[in-house]
Amino acid sequence: MSPSFMYICAMTEKSQETLLAEGLMLPIMEEFYTIQGEGNHTGKAAYFIRIGGCDVGCHWCDVKESWNAKLHPATLIDSVVENACSHAKTVVITGGEPLMWNLDHITKKLQDKGLKTHIETSGAYPLSGSWDWICLSPKKTKLPLDHVLKEAHELKAIIYNMSDFKFAEEQAAKVSEHCELYLQPEWSKKDKMTPLIVDYVMKNPQWKISLQTHKFLNIP
Repeated sequence: MSPSFMYICAMTEKSQETLLAEGLMLPIMEEFYTIQGEGNHTGKAAYFIRIGGCDVGCHWCDVKESWNAKLHPATLIDSVVENACSHAKTVVITGGEPLMWNLDHITKKLQDKGLKTHIETSGAYPLSGSWDWICLSPKKTKLPLDHVLKEAHELKAIIYNMSDFKFAEEQAAKVSEHCELYLQPEWSKKDKMTPLIVDYVMKNPQWKISLQTHKFLNIP
């Protein structure tokens, strides 16, 4: 009996709920190949995997349809990995809040195929998975866990109003000295907040500016 056949047989004996809990299936909202539009890797071609499920509750979230995981089909990760391999060398796992799920299996399979694994997370849940790049975007509604702050390669603070500058500095004080620091205007407030961010970064050059360039380019 071949190993692959044995694997399929074992999978059929497990419930979907169990497969989701183990991270062998994930509620996939969408997958797409595009250009990374934000943060340190802006301009890089990447395959995005958006996982459903989030309880962080940002009022300005532009993908609220991702919040309810039950709206998105539970998908075997092998098919997701296969899709990613046919497109890119870099995979970005995002959400929703992807760390609500066990990401150990999908990241191992992606890395075994030679792909770089990136994640975009609020850090509100324990870190799972193996990552080449962790982009932490902390939210006031559900603060990041300390160990995620320490592991982050990039801190991306979203600036919606003036109080967000103070919040950004509070979070920056908790990350490692090697973490890249970015301020990004919330899209609906970009005209008002971008000039303020420019001024802030010029006075505080440890920060850099991140823009949602994919929206300016009108791509996913």
